[in-house]
Amino acid sequence: MSTGWYGKSIKINFFTTNQMITFKNLSKQDPYILFKKKYDEAILSKQKFIEAACVSSFSKEKDEVDSRYVNLKFIDNKEFIFFSNYQSPKSSQFSLHDQISVVILWSEINFQIRLKAKIKKTSLDYSRNYFKTRSKGKNALAISSSQSRKINSYDSVKDNYNEALSSKNLTICPDYWGGFAFTPYYFEFWEGQDLRLNKRDVYEQNGNNWNHFMLQP
Repeated sequence: MSTGWYGKSIKINFFTTNQMITFKNLSKQDPYILFKKKYDEAILSKQKFIEAACVSSFSKEKDEVDSRYVNLKFIDNKEFIFFSNYQSPKSSQFSLHDQISVVILWSEINFQIRLKAKIKKTSLDYSRNYFKTRSKGKNALAISSSQSRKINSYDSVKDNYNEALSSKNLTICPDYWGGFAFTPYYFEFWEGQDLRLNKRDVYEQNGNNWNHFMLQP
């Protein structure tokens, strides 16, 4: 991955209340082409929260699997990219166990995508340059929130947010915030059918190639 920002400027697109995923230099390999094809179909079907992806990771500390939704922002070549607090539990889990699984559901077209991937942090420059493009409100939250820490009251969350919002330095990315990029080595494209005769189309990486096969419903 390039150490610089993938494009000096970014246009944030919205579809109704929905933020779209930005594609850049998308890989021409079959699973990526199919992903984009189904994404376009879901957009035309007015899929809400199309950028939502459930990411599951393993906690070595607790010896358990943990899951949460993130907002995919970019797919650049083969990398799926989102941003988060680097002091969060998921960041710690990623650093100790870099294998994750991801599920994306586009209900408007009855389609599900399952991914298995390796995850890593994006470069510091990448995170800083993206942070500058975000709204003040989003950056105030990133600066003010100690993500997943216990709190005494919700009022303290709002107070911290309002204090950060009044800051003049809302374009300066804090060290504890940045991007994650994951590169899938397994794609399963699940398409719902009548009588549950569902189609399950799989691409599994084998070196530089992809093994393609189908699974029983």
